Amino acid sequence: MLGSLIKAVPKYRTPYLALALDYDGTLASEGRVDESVVTALHKVVESGRRLILVTGRRLEELLAVFQAVELFDIVVCENGAVLYTPETKTVKMLAAPAPKSLIDALQSAGITPLDIGRVVLGTWCPNQDRVLDAIRKLGLDWQVIFNKGAVMVLPAGINKATGLAAALCQIGLSRHNVVGVGDAENDLVFLNMCEYSVAVANALPMVKAQADFSTKADHGAGVIELVENLLVSGLTDPGHVLARHGLVLGTGPSGEPVKFSSENFTLLLAGPSQSGKSTICRSIVEQLTENGYQYCALDPEGDYDHTAHALTIGNSHYPPDIDDVLRALENPGENVVVNMLGLAFADRPQFVAHLLLELQKMRQTVGHPHWIVIDEAHHVLHPFWDETVNPAWENTGANILVTVHPNEIASSVLSTVDLVVAVGEDPGATLNSYARSIGQKAPSLQKFKLGWGEAVAWFRHNYEQPQLIKIACSPRERKRHARKYAYGDVGRERSFYFTGPDKRLNIRVQNLILFVQVAEGLDDSTWLYHLKKGDFSNWFEDVINDQFLALETRKLEKQTTISAEQSRTRIRQLIEERYTLPSRYFL
Repeated sequence: MLGSLIKAVPKYRTPYLALALDYDGTLASEGRVDESVVTALHKVVESGRRLILVTGRRLEELLAVFQAVELFDIVVCENGAVLYTPETKTVKMLAAPAPKSLIDALQSAGITPLDIGRVVLGTWCPNQDRVLDAIRKLGLDWQVIFNKGAVMVLPAGINKATGLAAALCQIGLSRHNVVGVGDAENDLVFLNMCEYSVAVANALPMVKAQADFSTKADHGAGVIELVENLLVSGLTDPGHVLARHGLVLGTGPSGEPVKFSSENFTLLLAGPSQSGKSTICRSIVEQLTENGYQYCALDPEGDYDHTAHALTIGNSHYPPDIDDVLRALENPGENVVVNMLGLAFADRPQFVAHLLLELQKMRQTVGHPHWIVIDEAHHVLHPFWDETVNPAWENTGANILVTVHPNEIASSVLSTVDLVVAVGEDPGATLNSYARSIGQKAPSLQKFKLGWGEAVAWFRHNYEQPQLIKIACSPRERKRHARKYAYGDVGRERSFYFTGPDKRLNIRVQNLILFVQVAEGLDDSTWLYHLKKGDFSNWFEDVINDQFLALETRKLEKQTTISAEQSRTRIRQLIEERYTLPSRYFL
């Protein structure tokens, strides 16, 4: 009888609603796009998805060789410096043009070829040393970016990731709903930004190493291969499982991080009042905010009013309006707390049902909000909820349900739960209450009392025993600073400057992402000069304030036989592990 309550509910997946594609080496081979690739792009558009082109080419140069640009919603040109909207033929500059003094200096130095764009200046290796010398002499805050053999000169901080971010803002999509495809080193920053990254078969080894998936075919044929997978399965089949976007719940008995999926996942936080449910929920919500996942929190008691980086709609005097909630959520960067204190208790289940239906529609069209948090879920999702308000609790996406009494929530809701986190004095009783409600055999668990900051986690689909975990409650300020060191600007005085042994260079890097990007294209003598002097570890320790990164780098600096490539690869790995992976938490 009870077993019939467990239903196979079709699981919602965070939809990939946009495809962001590099041009040369990805869509195009030798500068041209095959008609079969254009046909595949038509199919993407017909499926209702958006196309975004992210290229280092100048706009005029692109338009001269690629007629199918009209298929794209928006085009990021000049490696992130220019936006072009094909439908309206409008151009938006994202950076100031190159100063005349720099152009004159490069021309005087005899640098050829020298392509002059609206912002970007382009040439080829080995001209990068003379370009950097001109930048240094003029004291300009400009950078060199490499694209295989091509050399692009741009204002500091301008790259394909910043350009894609501006494009997504313009069309109202989140980066978590984007698949990115590329082949070269200048694509890495925008591929890492996308929820799902793909390298075509001809991509550089470093791009394949960091991508979530590599195609079997090269160039445009690889794009066709990806498009077919996207249209058939939505990239949800086992061959396209994402691992890098997990969220951290806490640490296991041996100190290992315990993670759960950032999409297609329902988490139930259950236990008595004052047992730490709110602490766990806030920790997860902070991670969502930090990683750019949009959430909508349904708050019946006003407990989330002061949540950072969220707009509160409704209060004890004015009930929330669903249209106001939806308008606020149209901006993927805006999180929303729905304060239901102004609603009569009896009216809340109906309100929640209507809001959830609208949020489901919104998720299917724009892909967000990515998470829905329902506090005191037993009040609004009671056992007769299905019969009284007739909502469709299926394909609901990623959710956090917080409750004192799991058995007081509708079984149709409970059957979709992937992870049960029990807190309080008797976690076994909480797990038993949940299991009985869905007709599933409860896991055996010895009776013991949890300490503060401890919980029992049961991944009920994994057929594993529940495990005791320590909850991850990283201070928000610590994470904010880590974000700044990775993507922000530590200031001109505290920046790292690659100069080389003869001081002919003066390349400023103001954060760790730029440090990695510049390092990839740096000559070995300059890299080893700073490595052997201990400059890297000193900067990591004194400016980045990362003792672990400094210690591990110092070990490399003391190795007399280590090569430039070996040390460069290891330091890049250390930085990526601690800063650039969205799921990384400092425990």
